[in-house]
Amino acid sequence: MNEEIRQVEGEGGGRRSREGRGAAARRASRTGGGPGPSLPYIRRKIREYEVLDEEGLQLIERNADRVLEEIGIEFREDPEALALWKEAGADVRGERVHFPKGLCRELLKTAPSTFTWHARNGERNCEIGGKATVFAPVYGPPFVRDLEGNRRYATIEDFRNFVKLAYMAPSMHSSGGTVCEPVDVPVNKRHLDMVYSHIKYSDKPFMGSVTAPERAEDTIAMAKIVFGEDFVENNTVTLNLINANSPMVFDETMVGALKVYARHNQACVVSPFILSGAMSPVTVAGTLTQILAEVLAGASFTQLIRKGAPVLFGTFAASISMQSGAPTFGTPEPSLVSYGAAQLARRLGLPFRTGGSLCGSKVPDAQAAHESANTINMTLLAGTNFVLHAAGWLEGGLVSSYEKFMIDQDQLGMMQKMAEGVDLSENAQALDAIREVGPGSHYLGCAHTQANFQTAFYRSPLADNNSFEQWEIEGSKRIEERANALCRTWLESYEAPHLDPAIDEALLAFVAKRKESMPDAFT
Repeated sequence: MNEEIRQVEGEGGGRRSREGRGAAARRASRTGGGPGPSLPYIRRKIREYEVLDEEGLQLIERNADRVLEEIGIEFREDPEALALWKEAGADVRGERVHFPKGLCRELLKTAPSTFTWHARNGERNCEIGGKATVFAPVYGPPFVRDLEGNRRYATIEDFRNFVKLAYMAPSMHSSGGTVCEPVDVPVNKRHLDMVYSHIKYSDKPFMGSVTAPERAEDTIAMAKIVFGEDFVENNTVTLNLINANSPMVFDETMVGALKVYARHNQACVVSPFILSGAMSPVTVAGTLTQILAEVLAGASFTQLIRKGAPVLFGTFAASISMQSGAPTFGTPEPSLVSYGAAQLARRLGLPFRTGGSLCGSKVPDAQAAHESANTINMTLLAGTNFVLHAAGWLEGGLVSSYEKFMIDQDQLGMMQKMAEGVDLSENAQALDAIREVGPGSHYLGCAHTQANFQTAFYRSPLADNNSFEQWEIEGSKRIEERANALCRTWLESYEAPHLDPAIDEALLAFVAKRKESMPDAFT
């Protein structure tokens, strides 16, 4: 107990201390000390925010058509892809493909505007497209910031922990993909442990490996063990991130993974990875033009592989510091890019992916908070269907943070509430309450407030809105400290969802056989 609390107690603070402990207990009882029930994916009841009018949208579309026809997109080191494009009517010159106006849009007419992303627990299935929004955690960092405050390389144990946290987070609808890069497992084998972890420690839908075509094939094989071969071939059980190497290149790794997943009817998220000023023009309009051209080429290619294969219009947009070249987040220009890209996706009839809780901060501080708030609010208002990096992102995507994950998942709960829009039911109109209270009184004790107070407002398990004195009595804890404690509580209370022992045994046997078939490789 610190000196300040001793002084408070010495000055009649005993009662206040007991009240503080009582408040903490009440807060703990509200949140259960652990996660609440899992919430279904969001069905947005609010309008999308749009930044481009019809004239602006048509301008971007015309410019993208010119890029596709006059400049072209490269499909590198993949003769099959080039042959398919030539057969489809494109002008193929070496590895560069030039697209006649309208070709890509015509091909995309067979891509579904909405589809179901199946989980091994059918109650966790998600709709992708339309008015649905699905949150998935951070993807790709090689480092973690752990609960001891250390920044270090990620391990497979960290990977499992983040899958568990995503499973437990009420407003997280997917366990994601590469929630961190477990560098203690050989590069050529770690995808097996990662996919197994998603299946074992969560029953929410998950993403597949894209780092090599054979790793995509392993993902499909493991999915078929869980869901059955026919089900996988006729339904979508994985989403898979296919990044364009902006500007205007798809490499053999991404194209190879795309072909595997599209052939098996699995969804590809075709996402240009954009740092404006380095990988696209510095202007919003120029960046949108390039994004649309890249997505049109990559997304339509899925339909050459298999008509009707699900595909998402994706983008990851950030700007850079023109002084250092470092990526910046939470700034206006990437938000304008994402808003505009969402409009372009809707015009194509494709589900849309962007955004998340992005920041450049090294720790979960005020910079992290305001940059993440700027991006996650934009993400929801843009009408995003699939949100990668929704929780846990730090340091421009280099770090998966336990504390940041907990803070972000709390914010996702607020986004879920925001997406419900305005309730106009008879109860919500509250005319009886207005009559009961009348002029000059208050609503604290009226019948309507008493009947609705438990569900009227979002209750954060992390935010402290008490008096300064009560906050001080409870230890003067910053939100990072409260997030740390809550994270520990969640991990200690984690219980794995049921997995059929026969399926688990078959998965482990597959993983062991595949690992035995190749020597370890760490590059």
